[in-house]
Amino acid sequence: MIFDSGIFPDPVICLCAAAGTIALSGFPGLFLSRSPGTGQRVAALLSVLASLTGLAAAVGLLLVPRSETWLLDWNLPFGPCELAADPLSALFLIPVFLICGCGSLYALAYWPGEANRRTEPALTFFFGLLSASMAFLLLARNGVLFLSAWEIMAISGWFLLVTEHRETEVRKAGIVYLVATHTGTVGLFILFAQLRAATGTFVFPPLHSLDPAAGASVMFLAALIGFGAKSGLMPFHIWLPSAHANAPSHVSALLSGVMLKMGVYGMLRTLFFFRAPLPWWGILLLVLGGASTVLGIVFASAQRDVKRLLACSSIENIGIIYLGIGAGVYATATGNAPLALLCLAGALLHALNHSLFKPLLFLGSGAIIHAAGTRELDRMGGLSRRLPWTSAFFLVGSVAICGLPPLNGFAGEFLLYFSFLSEARSAPVPWMALLAPLLALAGGIAVASFVKAYGVAFLGAPRTQKAARGHESKWPMLAPMALLAFLCILFGVYPQPLVRLAESAAGSVLPWPIVPEWRVASRIPLEFLTGVWAFLLGGCLLAGILYFRRIRALPVAASETWGCGYLAPTPRMQYTGASFSEILTGLFAGAVRPSENVPAIEGPTPHASHYRFSPTESLLERGILPALSWVAGSFSLLRRFQHGQMNVYMLYIFVTLFLLMIWVP
Repeated sequence: MIFDSGIFPDPVICLCAAAGTIALSGFPGLFLSRSPGTGQRVAALLSVLASLTGLAAAVGLLLVPRSETWLLDWNLPFGPCELAADPLSALFLIPVFLICGCGSLYALAYWPGEANRRTEPALTFFFGLLSASMAFLLLARNGVLFLSAWEIMAISGWFLLVTEHRETEVRKAGIVYLVATHTGTVGLFILFAQLRAATGTFVFPPLHSLDPAAGASVMFLAALIGFGAKSGLMPFHIWLPSAHANAPSHVSALLSGVMLKMGVYGMLRTLFFFRAPLPWWGILLLVLGGASTVLGIVFASAQRDVKRLLACSSIENIGIIYLGIGAGVYATATGNAPLALLCLAGALLHALNHSLFKPLLFLGSGAIIHAAGTRELDRMGGLSRRLPWTSAFFLVGSVAICGLPPLNGFAGEFLLYFSFLSEARSAPVPWMALLAPLLALAGGIAVASFVKAYGVAFLGAPRTQKAARGHESKWPMLAPMALLAFLCILFGVYPQPLVRLAESAAGSVLPWPIVPEWRVASRIPLEFLTGVWAFLLGGCLLAGILYFRRIRALPVAASETWGCGYLAPTPRMQYTGASFSEILTGLFAGAVRPSENVPAIEGPTPHASHYRFSPTESLLERGILPALSWVAGSFSLLRRFQHGQMNVYMLYIFVTLFLLMIWVP
């Protein structure tokens, strides 16, 4: 073992112990069937304590940047069991432990064991197993161990996704997820087989140790398929919207906020195995990241399902992260060290921030669905009066995900804006400056999408009786949302701690020693921005307090609002989500390709009619599924040979052997 002095003398042991405790936290509930809820409470307690331990160890590794290794030299054929933690893996361990602890506490009220005796034990067990597998994946330094943790992550995620497997939509989402994740795993088998051939061992090579000319492009493309599919990068995103929409909300928070980042982590580590990445790798990542950024939020703007909207917006945020990675890889390939550090730090900072505001929004959506009894935005409305705390937390997450100051979603995007614009001025052809308006376009559509989501769900009048009777969630659901909302505000106003962590992780993978002149703090006046955001936030709070005091001092008056010519206005006359996003959907109809049923209105007294709008997943529903149907039809003739008659099967074998005897010389 190799240990340095620091805050934690044995950080890898602490991280392994925390992950192991989380993995075992769901076991008691499997054997306490006579006492429903007890196992879930035990699991929540163990998960929270283990998460605090793991968080402390991960942050300690980032504050004192170093690499720690734990080696178990066993006699298995794939080499020694090597577990290690460095700043890059420590950065991604932070959201693993944070969201695991929050989700375990949230589930006590969202999916209580007393009311869900059939599904809760398995859900709690696989939730802990998924969290632990991601932690061990980040610590693994052996290809076979990595793939083992990867497969446990994939299978436990599937069991969590199909918790409500009696519903047809959930089963379909589970099948798509399973096919997509194992298709990506094939790419990882190719990657690690190539690494084994290049190095002679399954143990990960040191950073910057491989020659980029020796089969590097095959490894890069295999990694892009495997890790891109897991992170939801277009065009490998087909599993993501349905999976995140149909999973329980605290599972969706873990999938979107954490599991997607496992693909980002794997891609980063693979890219920097090589001495210098090739320039076209960065350009390809920029193209795919740009497509994901714009099309992901365009798909989100067209959604009527609140969880599907959040899932599609994850594609956009993954695209933003890959924009930063692509720019950093290109800068590394061309020897531009300051730009590489800034872009990678911006990408990692946005990954961290996304791990805060996206779980917050998914946990908030669970509270909304719990109150309104539906995921359809057009059947909600007026929930801000009935769910005041959830309304406030969801508003914080909505502002953060739009990248607006003074919340944390702004910080990572600001670093990317700064790097794209400032470094492009010194380039002979400032093509990288075009990425800034692309980010701005995605940000504008994001604002429109989340204005729709928040406005339709929380404002106006309730559209259904269920929404009118909604009530606030219990404290186990509110406490994790409150913590994440507080962190979104804190790291928006004061981003320096997260910037330091992201910069430490980015510097650990670059092939140059980092000099002070390249650091973010020396190039961007973070202290000045903190003062501006604090003043802005304080001004907004003061204005809000004065406004509400003024409102409370006014006399209460009751009167009918103007009904635009209708004598009896109803909640159905309010703007719906589809009508709000109609212009955006029309502009990008070629990508969204919604399914519409527009009734014909004829005569002075037309008959009752219904308008139906349904966004589609273009690539999956109009490309992949028809292609698979064609393949299945093409092979339908072969099914006639499979009829169950044993004597005919024996004839097949005899004919095959006879033909082989003739064919083989």
